[in-house]
Amino acid sequence: MVNIAKHLKAIQQKNGESWQHQNTFIEMDTQANIAVASGVEFLFNCTWMKNDPATSVLVLKAGGELVVKNNFKIFSGAAVFINKNARLILGSGYINNKLSLHCFEKIEIGEDVAIADNVTIRDSDNHIITSNKNAAMTKPVRIGNHVWIGMNVTILKGVTIGDGAIVAAGAVVTKSIPPACLAAGVPAKVIKENVEWE
Repeated sequence: MVNIAKHLKAIQQKNGESWQHQNTFIEMDTQANIAVASGVEFLFNCTWMKNDPATSVLVLKAGGELVVKNNFKIFSGAAVFINKNARLILGSGYINNKLSLHCFEKIEIGEDVAIADNVTIRDSDNHIITSNKNAAMTKPVRIGNHVWIGMNVTILKGVTIGDGAIVAAGAVVTKSIPPACLAAGVPAKVIKENVEWE
């Protein structure tokens, strides 16, 4: 586990080369930025067991920015890519093992968020469907405050998940989910309103 706030100076001094600590690999372009608020812990590659063999990778391309507002944990087996001029904003909470996060424009995760294992979050399709000239390849993703994302969920471009929402395990989120709703299925649809969780 790495507290990135404590190692940030060492990471920046690598000048674009990879920085390694145990099973954690960080590659940060000289024109990228990591901003962790004062007094905040950003723990990357956390583990549930001793000697967890899973590696975690964090890559920031030129102009990419990672902003951490409050205490946040990302567990082992994570692959986090912040591409050229993209912005990832983290509030507070955690993301469990085997995260796959690819940020091409903007992904924002709110406060008090619980994200289970094996979740994929992407704000881009990476390809254009040429028969649909009006389709945008990339659109921002926003996950609100006090949101619970179940295991094996996929969240795709242009989605907003409202405050207090729950996304059931295995769902594929292609459209926005209102606050305080439970969504499930492929594609995800609201199956219950006015939900609460703790």
